[in-house]
Amino acid sequence: MNAPALSSWSLPALRQRWQPRLPGLLLVGLIAAASLYLAELPWLQAHGLSALTVAIVAGIVVGNTLYPRLAPSSAAGVGFSKHWLLRAGIVLYGLRLTFQDIGHVGVSGVLMDVLVVASTFGLACWLGVRVFKMEREAAMLIGAGSAICGAAAVMAAEPVVRGRAAQVTVAVSTVVVFGTLAMFLYPALYALVQSHGWLAMDARQYGLFTGATVHEVAQVVAAGRTVSEAAADTAVITKMVRVMLLAPFLVVLSLWLARGGKAGADGSKARIVVPWFAFGFVAVAGFNSLHLLPASLQAGLVQLDTVLLAMAMAALGLTTHVSALRQAGLKPLLLALILFAWLLFGGLAIHQGVLAVLG
Repeated sequence: MNAPALSSWSLPALRQRWQPRLPGLLLVGLIAAASLYLAELPWLQAHGLSALTVAIVAGIVVGNTLYPRLAPSSAAGVGFSKHWLLRAGIVLYGLRLTFQDIGHVGVSGVLMDVLVVASTFGLACWLGVRVFKMEREAAMLIGAGSAICGAAAVMAAEPVVRGRAAQVTVAVSTVVVFGTLAMFLYPALYALVQSHGWLAMDARQYGLFTGATVHEVAQVVAAGRTVSEAAADTAVITKMVRVMLLAPFLVVLSLWLARGGKAGADGSKARIVVPWFAFGFVAVAGFNSLHLLPASLQAGLVQLDTVLLAMAMAALGLTTHVSALRQAGLKPLLLALILFAWLLFGGLAIHQGVLAVLG
């Protein structure tokens, strides 16, 4: 290692690099800690509101009240959290998955997930851009959140799509609204269908359907447990397989945008954005599949991952202005509503069709 490289890792150099970031990191850390505490409250848990959702809401509140006075000293750390902590959180998200999960749901569960993700994202792009005349980045972010895994998917897609903070926040908000609605609606519809005998669907099949179509993991857990523990187990595994599609989705999206898209308002050709964190996500999931880590260490790393993602969400909220959300209007909400209807009815059609063919 040469002298310049060594000097960049010296104590003065490290202090110079990190000292400007500390106030912002402390701020997002405090918001994340408060969000993690609040997310453990029974009322919030009963409504499927995760620490990530609480963090972005708290960030928006602070960002539109106190943060303008703190921004000069905190901006560096907040920006670092939005960029690097987000990517680290996505990589560690792989610790929640194993490749064995794929075997638990079988070919039918995997095929349902693939069809739901592809159709939902494709519908979001077509409706958002062609029908509602929305900015492509906003439509894609809403589509990613609805199609895959809610807020985490929106945050993971943002570096590839290169959307603005307000667009990301709007997309996350739609996930919260319609995912929460699904959490209550799905069990009620299942009970109605069972009582009238309209559709042959047992608890396992309900779990497959729920895991393949409900937005957030926490919402999937709540919607599944309302029916039974068996339904919840199947729903969560199906959801985890859907989350596993995040990495190939990001790679394909990056290639597609580079091939036919534009980089933005300047009209320049988009370059391929290599989502290295997506490959890291798959690598960590593969390592986790070997079951080499002690359970206590694995649980601790998952908790660390939640902290990192909560800090990234808090940073996003801090840089989101309410005026920008108002300017977005009703179009994002209408798009998310149609996608929710597609997940419910189109997802049910996919579910029944796949089971009819594969059993």
